[in-house]
Amino acid sequence: MPSHVQETRHTHAAARPRKSTASSTRTRLFKVSLGRVALLFTTALLISGCSPSSASEGASSTPSAGSSEATWQSPSPASSPAFPWPSSEPSLDAAVREVTAAQWSRMVAAGLWRKGCPDVRDELRRVEMNYVGFDGKVHRGVLVVNADVTASVVRIFTKLFEERFPIRRMEPMEVYDGDLDASLRADNTSAFNCRRPDQINAPFRESPHANGRAIDINPFENPWINLRTRKWSPSAKYAERTEGKGKILEGGLVWRAFTEEGWVWQDIKVPDYMHFDTGYPSKPFQGPIASPATAGPSAAGQSIPAG
Repeated sequence: MPSHVQETRHTHAAARPRKSTASSTRTRLFKVSLGRVALLFTTALLISGCSPSSASEGASSTPSAGSSEATWQSPSPASSPAFPWPSSEPSLDAAVREVTAAQWSRMVAAGLWRKGCPDVRDELRRVEMNYVGFDGKVHRGVLVVNADVTASVVRIFTKLFEERFPIRRMEPMEVYDGDLDASLRADNTSAFNCRRPDQINAPFRESPHANGRAIDINPFENPWINLRTRKWSPSAKYAERTEGKGKILEGGLVWRAFTEEGWVWQDIKVPDYMHFDTGYPSKPFQGPIASPATAGPSAAGQSIPAG
């Protein structure tokens, strides 16, 4: 019996060192595994050419304001409403350019200019700018105007853009072959057009439109009474001057933006709600020359349309 007890104690004593050895072996293997994982991760980062800190910086970086990537795209109607603007708010982004020979050729071919029209070839400028459409999205448009009104036009349309005033479309008149009625029916906002004899409102040389100093905005929502037919053109649907999308009202946003710059609204005896010009007969524009309190149909009351 004593010998058995001693043998048992000896067996237990011999077993304990072996258990400690196995545990140490597992610990060493675990540390080696961790070391290998760390080595593999570090190697991968070195191969990719970045470190943990540079990766996080890259993920949070955004294009600078001057970057070509810093452009705004309108949100998808299915994912978000058109307004308010995203954090990267768009701007009018206006560009004033000379009318190229190619465009002038198209304009002449469309009848926008012909013998007897004012000699304004070198005075005309192409103003490219953003506008808010009736769909709530930002679109790019073009107005052809006289060089002496370009600064005023940019200021005016900046105000309209910032206030999100909707414009149906903004295309130069050669798109409509110089046809005023076609442009009006398309609800097109336009400027320069030495109009055809059967569509003319004023003598060629005196006409604000023929000199690039008149703008018609949203004709469908802001019609005029055609002096030849004595009917609303292009439609009488929005003839009543009540609040409405894209409409121009006296004292309203569009009226203030133009009249504060010295432009005249409806420079004619009959209603012409779409029309603003810098005076009739047309002459070089000197900048703001009228105040909202005095701007409106001219005091003399033109007996012929100023467009």
